[in-house]
Amino acid sequence: MHWEDTIQDYRRQGFVHLPKFYSSEALAEIRAAVERYNRDVVPSVPESDVVYEADGQAIRNCWRMHTHDPFFAQLPAEERLMTLIAALVNGTPLCMGVETFNKPAKVGSGVPPHQDNAYFCQEPPDVLTVWVALDDVTPENGPVQYLAGSHREGLREHTPSGVKGNSFGLAEAVDEASASVALLQKGDILIHHCQTIHFSAPNVSDYPRLGLLMVFRGEHTEDSPEMKDAYHRARALMESSPN
Repeated sequence: MHWEDTIQDYRRQGFVHLPKFYSSEALAEIRAAVERYNRDVVPSVPESDVVYEADGQAIRNCWRMHTHDPFFAQLPAEERLMTLIAALVNGTPLCMGVETFNKPAKVGSGVPPHQDNAYFCQEPPDVLTVWVALDDVTPENGPVQYLAGSHREGLREHTPSGVKGNSFGLAEAVDEASASVALLQKGDILIHHCQTIHFSAPNVSDYPRLGLLMVFRGEHTEDSPEMKDAYHRARALMESSPN
């Protein structure tokens, strides 16, 4: 496939929407694998690799799924996907993680404005997330919202957010009203740069908003000591704060 327009949109906006990237058959296979993972694998993973919503029952996030299940170790290696990601990360792509953001109906929590590289700490910031819609994403069930072009403005200061599963947020407020709202259909994907500011509201609808995420970096990126120091300072502040 020819990706010229996709690449240009990604570099300009810091995110790009690709409709119907996965067929209904492929989507059914991924959804079945997620459901199996939640049922059979989650009970045995370390506490750090699963986050629950405030009700203590509904799963919010599963982290590092590729280390616990062969299906999710193989999924990022699809040739079509890797060809596109290589162009976007300016080199050989390496998968950093496979995870879910479940956003269950009624109880799915929101995400504060942030940049992913506050967690990843990679330099140069040739890192991105592929967000696979396993449910339709509507205005009511907590769509991701992006500030177009914000990836070109560098990494901003982050502080503890108090949100379990998304522990850091931007230290200063942003103009959320100017954000682009990503409304998707099942099988669509979104790809966003690690320094694109994004956020989402809670899911107040009767419909879940299940997303599977795959994070890739260019093989040439390295940990930034300065970013890591900032990350650890924020972590220490968060851990020392009263609950």
